Amino acid sequence: MWRNFNLTRLAGPALVLMVLGMMILPLPAPALDFFFTFNIAISIIVLMVGLYTREPLEFSSFPTVLLFTTLLRLSLNVASTKLVLTEGHTGAGAAGQVIESFGHVLIGDNLTVGIIAFVILTIINFVVITKGAGRIAEVSARFTLDAMPGKQMAIDADLNAGLIGEEDARKRRATIAQEADFFGSMDGASKFVRGDAVAGIMVMLINIVGGLIVGMVQHDLAFAEAGKTYTLLTIGDGLVAQIPGLIISVAAGVVVSRVGTEEDLSEQLLGQMFSKPQVLYVTAAVMAVLGLIPGMPHVAFLLMAAMASGLAWWLDDVEKKRKLAPPPSAAPGTPGVPAPTEQPLQEVSWADVQPVDPVGLEVGYRIIPLVDRNQDGELLRRIRGIRKKLAQELGFLMPAVHIRDNLELKPNQYRIQLKGVDVGMGEAFVGQWLAINPGNASGQLPGMQTTDPTFGLPAVWIDANLRDNAQSLGFTVVDASTVVGTHISNVLQSHASELLGREEVQQLLDHFAKEAPKLIEDLVPKIIPVGTLQKVLQNLLEEGMHIRDLRTILETLGEQILRTQDVDELTATVRIALGRAIIHQLFPGEDELPVVALEPQLENILMSAAAGKSQGGLEPGLAERLLKQASQLAEQMEAQGLNTVLITPGQLRPMLSRFLRRSIPNLRVIAHTEIPDSKTIRIVGVLGAAG
Repeated sequence: MWRNFNLTRLAGPALVLMVLGMMILPLPAPALDFFFTFNIAISIIVLMVGLYTREPLEFSSFPTVLLFTTLLRLSLNVASTKLVLTEGHTGAGAAGQVIESFGHVLIGDNLTVGIIAFVILTIINFVVITKGAGRIAEVSARFTLDAMPGKQMAIDADLNAGLIGEEDARKRRATIAQEADFFGSMDGASKFVRGDAVAGIMVMLINIVGGLIVGMVQHDLAFAEAGKTYTLLTIGDGLVAQIPGLIISVAAGVVVSRVGTEEDLSEQLLGQMFSKPQVLYVTAAVMAVLGLIPGMPHVAFLLMAAMASGLAWWLDDVEKKRKLAPPPSAAPGTPGVPAPTEQPLQEVSWADVQPVDPVGLEVGYRIIPLVDRNQDGELLRRIRGIRKKLAQELGFLMPAVHIRDNLELKPNQYRIQLKGVDVGMGEAFVGQWLAINPGNASGQLPGMQTTDPTFGLPAVWIDANLRDNAQSLGFTVVDASTVVGTHISNVLQSHASELLGREEVQQLLDHFAKEAPKLIEDLVPKIIPVGTLQKVLQNLLEEGMHIRDLRTILETLGEQILRTQDVDELTATVRIALGRAIIHQLFPGEDELPVVALEPQLENILMSAAAGKSQGGLEPGLAERLLKQASQLAEQMEAQGLNTVLITPGQLRPMLSRFLRRSIPNLRVIAHTEIPDSKTIRIVGVLGAAG
């Protein structure tokens, strides 16, 4: 067991116990010297790591390091204070050699200068460095959190577009979350350093006052001697703690102010500040002019001007040699060819042509939580469920819905696009519920009046606490994701025929070939062209039919396609073969079919119009009366809870179906030949031409 134990796991608990021990237990002077030296070494290590860090997340443990180093300095202050007050009367070396040495270095022979220098050092740390680093961390945390939804949307867009894989997307999302956590932690951790600086000043005052009292009252020291001894010890103690604190503050400022690149701080500074000879030439000229002014220190200014001009000349010479150097691919002995100063313009290619998404969803920024995976976006799961449900109902897989944010939209607005064209638009309010009046709701609800974007019914957006009340009044209450999801489902279902492209048909054939490979091999594309099959399938979808029974469709087309190539005739033949499925879809489980029939005189007129296709369509007055009567019949049957189904001769079915479904989407037109022999019909209405 002990062989497999990882000793590195003891580092954290050991450091915490050491810090607590220094606060509670008395430490001898040699031990205090060791821990002060350890504190200085740790601060230098932290600074060097910060300088060589290429991006902030490479030092993601920095907030925790700030906490531990601050606690370490405070515990050393407590331990040294106890030693100074108990042994300070013995002399300047009472608290160890480190404190004595730092005190002598800063104070020298003048206590006043030493105190002022220490206070200035503390103010620099507290007011300038620590406050600036904390402000940068605060702003960075705020902007990082604000940018999270947009970054996550970009990741989802790249994932949906196939530019990145699921693993890359997961790593990028984790990086975004770590950035937000890091800057948020740095914002809080910077308060530790500021508090440490304040504590340093207070500890200094307490040590001086307490030392004077202890030295004069308990050890009978003179005021001057007690003041000199305890001030020396106090300043040395504060300096030993504040210098590492200053170093840590600088490291914090360096880390939070870094802009993530592939270069460390040294490479960035040298590459960006000292890479342009023109800047150094101008600087040298200004320094030279200042050096020539009477009364100015000529040597210092002229020396700096000479150094700047010399560095500029050297950089200029290096740049010229680089331009004259032959390209790496040149053969030995080839004369040098000047390198171009700018990258050549790339030729326009097909990569610049952006394809149009088959189905797109654009959302305003307030709807982003509904489609954000990191915020458990409900709409994403709902869209996947919609695609799965439509695939099971219609018989083919819909294209993926590409989601993106659009700042040009209103904050709560969304827009559904089909092949780059807007086909649906609405508003959704995250956290609120849409109460839809199906026509029999009673009472009024407080909220924003609107209409249901899918069916156009009157509705109102209400708060969540009014949901039960709205349901009791007869309203249909749905959340924001359901509103958008229902709208998307309706758009996809109504435009299913447009979404069945050649690629989807081929994928459908490849999938069906696993079950009936011989059928596909014999018929497609040897006998049935893929284009003809696509048009027949689109016709079926356009009239509300599913295409799940692909075996029957292919076998019927294989028998009839040698007789005719007309797509409408082929579709009519396929519908006859699918008659049982059509009737089951319209009248599930019913043996008697309630339908609307054509008035005989109207049927004769329409048969004549269908026979003379070349002479035009229906007479305008007749067409208007036909639409009006069909609409009235549809309303009456809908009120009775019946599907509106019109039965016609086979020759009239395609013409009437195209004519009526544009104005009455819920009306279905079937032919006599599509009804199975086991079913009987019951005429519940007659569509006739009045007058």
